[in-house]
Amino acid sequence: MHSLDIAAVFLYLISMLAMGMFFGRNQSRDEFFVARRTMGWLPVGLSVMATLFSSNSFVFYPSAAFGDSLRIGLSLISFALMTPVVIWIFIPVYSRLKLETAYEYLELRFDVAVRTLASGLFILLRIGWMASATYAASVVVASVTGLPQIGVIIGLGVVSVSYTMIGGLRAVMWTDVIQFFVFTITILATLILIVFLCNSSPLEIFETYFSGRENLIFDFTPSMTLPYGSWVILIGVFLEAASAFGVDQVAVQRYLSARSERTSQWGAFVNLVGMWIVMPGLLLIGVGLYAYFTQFPEQLGEGTLTQILQNDPHIADRALPEFVRMNFPPGLAGLFLAALMAAIMSSIDSGVHSVSTAIIVDFRDRLFPRLRPKNEKHEIRWIRTLVILIGAISIALACFVGPLGNVFDVAKKLTAAFGGPLLAIFVLAFFSRRASSAAVLFSVSLATIMTLFLMYTQNWFSIWYWPIGFGSALVLGYGMSFLLSLCYGIQPTAYTYWQIMKSKSQDETAHNS
Repeated sequence: MHSLDIAAVFLYLISMLAMGMFFGRNQSRDEFFVARRTMGWLPVGLSVMATLFSSNSFVFYPSAAFGDSLRIGLSLISFALMTPVVIWIFIPVYSRLKLETAYEYLELRFDVAVRTLASGLFILLRIGWMASATYAASVVVASVTGLPQIGVIIGLGVVSVSYTMIGGLRAVMWTDVIQFFVFTITILATLILIVFLCNSSPLEIFETYFSGRENLIFDFTPSMTLPYGSWVILIGVFLEAASAFGVDQVAVQRYLSARSERTSQWGAFVNLVGMWIVMPGLLLIGVGLYAYFTQFPEQLGEGTLTQILQNDPHIADRALPEFVRMNFPPGLAGLFLAALMAAIMSSIDSGVHSVSTAIIVDFRDRLFPRLRPKNEKHEIRWIRTLVILIGAISIALACFVGPLGNVFDVAKKLTAAFGGPLLAIFVLAFFSRRASSAAVLFSVSLATIMTLFLMYTQNWFSIWYWPIGFGSALVLGYGMSFLLSLCYGIQPTAYTYWQIMKSKSQDETAHNS
């Protein structure tokens, strides 16, 4: 690495630690968990986007476009359809009930057993997600820098956990904002460099990419095994996004930090705008890399690019790191590494913070209230210790993800097994008066086990497990609730979506009168 690249990387890491120190002054539980509910729409939206558009995404989208197709770009339609659901259904519920975690709502609607089940599913989902996301980007960082991969994982993990432990949610959110701009600038710079080195116009680059290839944008073939089929992208990614941005504590915690419900809603819209900026940019990098290596295939292997891809489909994962290593000028390579580190760190900091919040609020405070310290100083010490512990577990798991297989598939399958049923719990809670605690507990547990079983017995494309996990939990939950209501009648139900909205309207009417 050139000295300019090393300087850029160290400057970035030191800046992140400095922000943690700056926001670490005068910490309290309310400040650490929800930033005293004072955050504006810009940090809310960009933090959600930078966090959930993880290091997996930064590595995966250029690789998918380079080696397969642009069909994954249909995810943008799924995100656009998901955002109004989050804005008008999920955010009003959380904002009006003044919660610390999303899962507190489930105790109000059902009971403490459903609350702890949902929070437990989230914790398992997010720890697995952190490990896979950290591993995915560390592969690229290690290949570009020549550093040991485990050293990259541990080093970035320690920095991320440190500023999270010190600065709380405010530090996490503002570092996420900086991280968003870092990898946005890097995407733009990479695209400009690729066009320059290809010595071709953008139109010629697209002609090279599409020449002699079919179904690169759409493929509605009804198949459970087709990679990136259009049906599974539209359906599965919509459910994945609704779960991630609607019921996942990582996103919900940012909505709860906003100064008002309207601020949270604007933040969700900013998140969508950010997705429409970053994802097309990453896909265009894949298109540009295909055109570049079509001209210079010898930089990847012997033969034409088509032959190289046929002989080694995994070569797509190496295309971007190889391009960076061979072509990025000093300084710009450091910026690229900083962007990758930003993606890794935004995954770790938010995951560790939200998991720690869920453990404290949903388990310690609810099930073991005597363990809650009597003063703020001891409470902050308790929380920071837990952040370190969760961070250590996540970093350790990230070191062992590789042998499990394709990181993208592993991440999608694990999140589907836990995230799909988790989303079903909230849909039943919001919109079914029949839904009962016993039915939800049984159906969600069975759906999770069934999805995990199918993952390891069927060779279906990984995103299909989202509609499987969600659909089975929803159908089983409603069906069992219906049978129980026939036997015992429908019990009085509070805190459905319509009741919460009606209650707020009545409060506003009474206040105005």
